[in-house]
Amino acid sequence: MTSKDNIPKEIFTEQTGLIRRHLTAWYEKNRRDLPWRRTSDPYCILVSEFMLQQTQVKTVIPYYRNFLQRFPSVKRLAEADLQDVLKAWEGLGYYARARNLHRASHVIMADHAGCLPTGYESIRSLPGVGDYIAAAVSSIAFGQARAVVDGNVKRVLARLFCLSPPVNSTPAHRCFQSAASAILERTSPGAFNQAMMELGALICKPAAPECQSCPLRGECRAFLTNTTNDYPVRKKRKPVPVQHIAVGVIRRGNRILITRRKADGLLGGLWEFPGGKVKTGESPEAACIREIREETNLIVELTGFISRVKHAYTHFKIVMDVFSCRYVSGRIKLTGAVAHRWITLPEIENYPFPKANHKFFKALSNHPEAGACTMEKRDIRKTP
Repeated sequence: MTSKDNIPKEIFTEQTGLIRRHLTAWYEKNRRDLPWRRTSDPYCILVSEFMLQQTQVKTVIPYYRNFLQRFPSVKRLAEADLQDVLKAWEGLGYYARARNLHRASHVIMADHAGCLPTGYESIRSLPGVGDYIAAAVSSIAFGQARAVVDGNVKRVLARLFCLSPPVNSTPAHRCFQSAASAILERTSPGAFNQAMMELGALICKPAAPECQSCPLRGECRAFLTNTTNDYPVRKKRKPVPVQHIAVGVIRRGNRILITRRKADGLLGGLWEFPGGKVKTGESPEAACIREIREETNLIVELTGFISRVKHAYTHFKIVMDVFSCRYVSGRIKLTGAVAHRWITLPEIENYPFPKANHKFFKALSNHPEAGACTMEKRDIRKTP
């Protein structure tokens, strides 16, 4: 029997108490010693939750520590230049998180006297904060009874109660939010929320869940009915499109040209080398020359091939051919980009770049005059 939100009626009975007790006891003995669990500072918790969105814990830990060393308080973050914030975030991806966290620090300083607001709705109103971050911060930092729902929690709930709505379907979120709220332990909601996420990360894994070690196996419907592999249900995603990109490293003397993207949008505020999409029937070499002319108003000639880079974003992939170019003529007039610099190669470390660019930095350093690989030695005209 289910409720109107497709939540099993049993969630609202004595089973809830068993789930709370068993999970809490397991978490106390098995939780990982993570740096953001050693603090009660709401700012530090906010930073960790921003970073943990769509990013693995092991990846976040060094970034978290470095970020708090550079920006140990809301005030310091608000006073920082966005370029410094993006540099500290460089390589972590999803750069809108960094921009929004920076904006949130300004709001906290201006509207809340430099202190993170304690109410769920006030936290939820901060730039870049959605239901998940607001629930996590309000429960962990301030003890408010707000249930968190992320990918780990959805997977646990789907198996625990054999919930059939697809976990990657937006309309299904209400179902999982209702289930999470129903079993939430009200006296220590922050610890319980972390226990749910920890269970999903360590035990109730996407593949090969360790059911025999699970503290909830006695209450888990999927385990008891031998249907663990049937949950969670997922909708099939469309094939990820692949974009072919051509990029030029333009040299003028001992300097190379970099441009900065607009502050908003994908990779907003980061620096890159000019280039763009290869058109159908167009060679990467021709696309590189054309894109540079359209983006910077410069005429260049290609002097060599540096590298081919493959990189995946959330909704698409790119194959990027990188060329060494020589400046021929023209004065810079930017289209799209908002700033440019002529820098020496060592100075590249001073600017935040997308991860895809970092993938060819070694080749660029090893072959500063166009590389050992020439266009004639490698067939790069085929589109991916």
